[in-house]
Amino acid sequence: MPIINTSEGVGGILNSFRGLVEGAKRITFVGTPGFCTPFAELLGFVVRDRELAFISSQDFDKARSIFKDYEGMQLGELTDKHADIVVLLGGLSMPKVGINPEKAKEVAKEILEGSENGKIIGVCFQSMFLKQKWDEIINFDYIINSDLAVEVMEV
Repeated sequence: MPIINTSEGVGGILNSFRGLVEGAKRITFVGTPGFCTPFAELLGFVVRDRELAFISSQDFDKARSIFKDYEGMQLGELTDKHADIVVLLGGLSMPKVGINPEKAKEVAKEILEGSENGKIIGVCFQSMFLKQKWDEIINFDYIINSDLAVEVMEV
């Protein structure tokens, strides 16, 4: 897989994502509840002028809107799951979650139904999609992969 861009930090993830979804009117994020939800809200902030939705791996049949209010991005009411772009979040591929890539591919196909130029974007940390070989099953258009460095300091 060729690397088309490199950057650092949260700003790097957000700017990369915004560039990849340019022109999309509707974006649906798919991820695990709790762990992936804040990442969908964070990514959604930089494209808050679009129609956004989140689908929880606990209930692939129901999409909830993501909207901006005075406290930031929030999950809202039930909405249509169909979109121009589906974003699969890396928490789905964590072994303990129990979602297989074939199911995620099926969900992505349903979301993109009716879209002429639909895209699948993966957003993960520490190469989870590659380590779990999801890239061999799902035809991602792009994967945004980030690594985390953690330092705990006693002051």
